[in-house]
Amino acid sequence: MLGCFLLGQAAFAGLALAQEDPLASWNEGPAKSAILEFVAETTDPDSQGYVAPDERIAVFDNDGTLWSEKPLYFQVLFAIERLQEMAGDHPERTETQPFKAALKRDWEAVAASGGKGLMKLLAATQTGMSDRTFTAEVQDWLDTARHPRFDRPFTELVFQPMLDVLEYLRANGFRTWIVSGGGIDFMRAWTEEAYGVPPEQVIGTQVDLDYVSDTKAPAFERKSGTFFFTDGANKPIGIQRHVGRRPVIAFGNSDGDLEMLEWTTTGEGPRLGVLIHHTDAEREWAYDRESDIGRLDKGLAEGPDRGWIIVDMADDWAQVYPWQSAP
Repeated sequence: MLGCFLLGQAAFAGLALAQEDPLASWNEGPAKSAILEFVAETTDPDSQGYVAPDERIAVFDNDGTLWSEKPLYFQVLFAIERLQEMAGDHPERTETQPFKAALKRDWEAVAASGGKGLMKLLAATQTGMSDRTFTAEVQDWLDTARHPRFDRPFTELVFQPMLDVLEYLRANGFRTWIVSGGGIDFMRAWTEEAYGVPPEQVIGTQVDLDYVSDTKAPAFERKSGTFFFTDGANKPIGIQRHVGRRPVIAFGNSDGDLEMLEWTTTGEGPRLGVLIHHTDAEREWAYDRESDIGRLDKGLAEGPDRGWIIVDMADDWAQVYPWQSAP
């Protein structure tokens, strides 16, 4: 909604500062400088590294890159809540993993079940319904659910520094895409409001669909089989299928993002690859090589040699969440 706002002197000063520093939530340092310099180089028509507007594609992982992913991926926490609601109809699940651990809210055991276990949870709780029903349930959950550590809505667990990056890139003619292992329909229910990324620029894991013909209200029925799991090598495949252009910027946070960064940064011309390293146990979490969620091992070992920027969350981010104290 457009409107007129009367700004006090302090608010006006804050707005002016934000305009002078598009990455105000970042601390000064090599990571911030690399992003600013890359955008300046690629958008200056007189620069040798100029990138035409049609080629300005930036891709972002979601979980752990744009918002937090602990104690479990938020879509899995959504699945666990649905599992609790469905428990009476499926008593057999109380003795079957990963359902047993999920019903007991044993986060570590659920995470330890790995990708196969998480996909079982998602298949059992997020299929067998129409696309409209699923979207409505996601939106209802996001409106009411609270994060177990911070007691805030999950959409408040987005990273302010990454919101700044998204806005800065779009202001300079870049199109921003999400490429995530999370469900494409789960994310499309809220990414435009949270990040300014519209549904058609979201790539994620897909389930099989049936088209249900109806002259008044046709719909898509979500089936139990996974059609495409967007992780690892499937991330650049998803980009090729949906975008049709090689990105020039890629942000991730785990080894599941390595192929996406590799595909992006091995192209011709200027390229930028960035990995978010979770090092801030006080404001968020600290984890990397040993984590069951968002493991970052090869990226730490190989990233610097590949020219990728490793963002140290504790050192490089002056602010983590929008509701924390601004710098």
